[in-house]
Amino acid sequence: MPASEHQVCLLLGSNIQPERNLPLAIDHLQNQLTILRISSVWETPPVGSAGLNFLNAALLARTSLKQKELKFQILTPLEVKMGRRRSADKNAARPIDLDIILFDQLLLDPTLWQFAHRAVPVAEIQPDIRSKAGETLKEAAAKFLSEGFIRLRPDVILLKSQHSY
Repeated sequence: MPASEHQVCLLLGSNIQPERNLPLAIDHLQNQLTILRISSVWETPPVGSAGLNFLNAALLARTSLKQKELKFQILTPLEVKMGRRRSADKNAARPIDLDIILFDQLLLDPTLWQFAHRAVPVAEIQPDIRSKAGETLKEAAAKFLSEGFIRLRPDVILLKSQHSY
């Protein structure tokens, strides 16, 4: 990877028309980033609020943008374009949520190990990340999967050529 390129792991989530919005977000992102891998789609109940279940996926990509540039030039404008309205309720329903989880292998979200909707999709594409306690993300994801609060959604196709990633 050239010195000017950065590796980024993004977490995508939606509970408003998620079967439409996750693929749409990835379609937009592939025009801005070099997508390396995409996880499966996973369904979970909402955390911290009532409402429809969320669909989540993670993607690994390369970009020449710095972390803040990625967030403010690509991710936040895409969320707004797709109808995301931020409110006092940070757990409100949303058409799309785009979070930077890792940037150049630096963990930006320490809650990664605490929630199935974060750990399981990211573990598919970055299984060897370790917590401060030494647990791999793959191990954490296995615990969440055994609890049954998250389920695979193989019916949701994120890219027509997804198998090539």
